[in-house]
Amino acid sequence: MHLTKEEEKTLRGGDGETLRKMIEILVALGDIYGADALIPIKSSQVSGVSYKTIGDAGLEWISDLKGTVKVPTVLNPAGMDMNNWERLGIDPEFAAKQIEIINAFGRLGIDPKCTCTPYYLNGFDVQYKDHVAWGESSAISYANSVLGARTNREGGPSALAAALLGKTPNYGYHRVENRRPNFEIKVDFETRGSDYGALGYIAGKLAGSNIPLFKLKSVPTRDEMKMLGAAMAASGAVALYHIENVTPEMKDKEFVYEKPSESASIERKEIDAIYNAPSDVPNDIITVGCPHCSLEELQKIKTLLEGKTVIKEFWIFTSRELANQNKELISDIEKSGAKVVCDTCMVVSPAADHFKCMRVNSGKAYAYVPGMCGLKATYGSIETCVKDATGEI
Repeated sequence: MHLTKEEEKTLRGGDGETLRKMIEILVALGDIYGADALIPIKSSQVSGVSYKTIGDAGLEWISDLKGTVKVPTVLNPAGMDMNNWERLGIDPEFAAKQIEIINAFGRLGIDPKCTCTPYYLNGFDVQYKDHVAWGESSAISYANSVLGARTNREGGPSALAAALLGKTPNYGYHRVENRRPNFEIKVDFETRGSDYGALGYIAGKLAGSNIPLFKLKSVPTRDEMKMLGAAMAASGAVALYHIENVTPEMKDKEFVYEKPSESASIERKEIDAIYNAPSDVPNDIITVGCPHCSLEELQKIKTLLEGKTVIKEFWIFTSRELANQNKELISDIEKSGAKVVCDTCMVVSPAADHFKCMRVNSGKAYAYVPGMCGLKATYGSIETCVKDATGEI
């Protein structure tokens, strides 16, 4: 991999020990995956933020770093609501460690916004063909697929290294020849809402780490594409997908590809089987917002909850920025007894660990909750989640 004179100086330690370590990480990745050079990035999103997932070793590693990020950088969800952690019963010792982690990132110039939907943040916009270094699986999928930006599946250290250097190795999804679809998925029925999370859950297992090209009967919204990609990244390892006549590269005449030789079809009964999968334990908690809710999703939840009272724990996850911008909306939602939670989600927080079965409307959560939270999970639409939370079913 070619390095500029300035980059060689950094690699020799001329810009300090932290940047030497960071460029070592990127050079090693570049050598492994055949990058020709380091390329500038527009932004970074760093994962590995929750104390639940990185522990004391991760905290120590981050705390030892020195420097300032070169590009706008935000964080993946933390292990708790940073402003209201007591409300969900977070242990004070866990809270203290989590605060240390966020403060350590803050000392590096990172904006301490903890969200898996950075594309909703003001000033963090990403355009078609922008190069970024993002670390959260659903955000990676959204950036690559829905926005047509370019990012690899970055781990926490590599995303942080890219942020501190303002560059990333030019390999993988940064190169157009590696973005072509190689697996076709046909869906011959109408899909809407939470169908896309279930569809992604099934498709991720079929596609693995391939790049699917979907042929759909329906045209999904951006929120529906968010749910589709998030589920595929969780049940499989899909970081980029295309939808015929919908996603940016499919509408770009310069993006040339051959028809994939491998294909699969998904039937309605497979989606229905996820909705109808039984549990031998009743749902004792309901959650939505994995990935974090958009404004449109919050508005829908508010409408569905209007005049109702929840009888089960009902947690709605979103970014703090969005919640702060829409305080009246959040207040209206919480009149029902539901809790709008910021900075975190059920997957990376210990808050839900003592429950037994979680109802979710997310294919990503449906894939992750059993393994990462130790709970059983059932799947339903957002309407079903509200009905369950309010005792209507």
